[in-house]
Amino acid sequence: MKKNNKFFVVTYGCQMNKHDSEKIIGLLLSQGYKRAETMEGADIIIFNTCCVRGSAEDRLFGNINSLKLIKDKRQDLIIAVGGCVAQKEGSKLQRKMSHVDVVFGTHNIASLPTLIKEAQKGKIACEVLKSPRDEIKALPVERDNSVRAWVNISTGCNNFCSYCIVPYVRGRETSRSFEDIVAEVKMLASEGFLEVTLLGQNVNSYGRDLYGEIRFAELLRQLNEIDGIERIRFTSSHPRDFNGDIVLALAECEKVCEHVHLPLQAGSDNVLKTMRRGYTKEGYLDLVKKIYEAVPNCSITTDIIVGFPGETEEDFLDTLDVVKQARFDNAFTFAYSPREGTRAFEMENQISKKVKMDNFKRLLEVQNKNSLKNNLVLMEKELEVLVESPSKKKADVLTGRTRTNKVVNFPGPHSLINRLARVKIKEVRSWSLNGELKEVCERESICRL
Repeated sequence: MKKNNKFFVVTYGCQMNKHDSEKIIGLLLSQGYKRAETMEGADIIIFNTCCVRGSAEDRLFGNINSLKLIKDKRQDLIIAVGGCVAQKEGSKLQRKMSHVDVVFGTHNIASLPTLIKEAQKGKIACEVLKSPRDEIKALPVERDNSVRAWVNISTGCNNFCSYCIVPYVRGRETSRSFEDIVAEVKMLASEGFLEVTLLGQNVNSYGRDLYGEIRFAELLRQLNEIDGIERIRFTSSHPRDFNGDIVLALAECEKVCEHVHLPLQAGSDNVLKTMRRGYTKEGYLDLVKKIYEAVPNCSITTDIIVGFPGETEEDFLDTLDVVKQARFDNAFTFAYSPREGTRAFEMENQISKKVKMDNFKRLLEVQNKNSLKNNLVLMEKELEVLVESPSKKKADVLTGRTRTNKVVNFPGPHSLINRLARVKIKEVRSWSLNGELKEVCERESICRL
């Protein structure tokens, strides 16, 4: 393969999408394609898309439309759209944007090389499957990092929250076999990886479809025994399925990081019921209490939707109350975005943009205080940091993450990238920590703190 074989992948959305892009890249490289350094230098441009929020979808369509003039001048340029938007829209995408050559859904990444070849012959190339093939384990992966890796443990979701499009574009929950996951993590350990992040739309329900019972805690314990792996993370969790055994495993397994991302979405029982979340304010706070009791230094982060249809001032105050009581380290907060095809799309009592934005600001003020207060206790403490990259602002400053997923910046040589280090915290902010290097941690003697 010599001509028209350079590709460039543009990724939108969550970690699941980023890992899917690693599979897309790995698959194309295995088929003889080459990576282009820039979009301008590519013969094939692939958009791996997200449709969870309207803003991401609007940005995507703007970027694709901006290529129309380039496509008019370069008829051999192939534009491919995959991911959740492709799964939702299917062939309608090509009717809306005639310059899109390839459309492939979330269940058939493996078909991409064939679809590209069809498009290069001038044929319409669109394949969107309603149910998954054996995608989770079968594709080669080009990892974006040499010490941190994402590992799928399941795909899809069975929850059908009223605001969420994910079950419609990712399909029903499908767990990967226990043995396959363990084998992949052992392979990653043998290749020098230090950290794995277990991925699923709802990791806490892992195994229910395969084994008739949830086996997530058992999986954590098994992975904790693998030599070479030093950090285990997981996302995303669902409060309803975060059972006592998972809390116990979080406390028992020293390699499982002291960080739980636990989406709240809303603090009002009325709104939670309308959202079809399956838990109450009291139940959520009780779970948070159990996590803190089991792992006192645990960092809990969350997702919150502001302005869900019908949300009253009293409902919003309930959300603020949970934020204060739960002492979140961080909250990823979004104004409600109606998604066509979901139950909430047709709901009455939609909230005005002004009310959404006002409440959004009120929530951020409370959360910023939480974040700063949580970080202040870390002053002069020495923390284990996995160094990730140079700082975007200063070339001589490195950035990395603690086990609790806090961002730490400190001066140091680039040779420390992808290594573990002990860093003493000298300055704290709401969203990051600044420190000084105290010790480099060798693989033979990881510096547990």
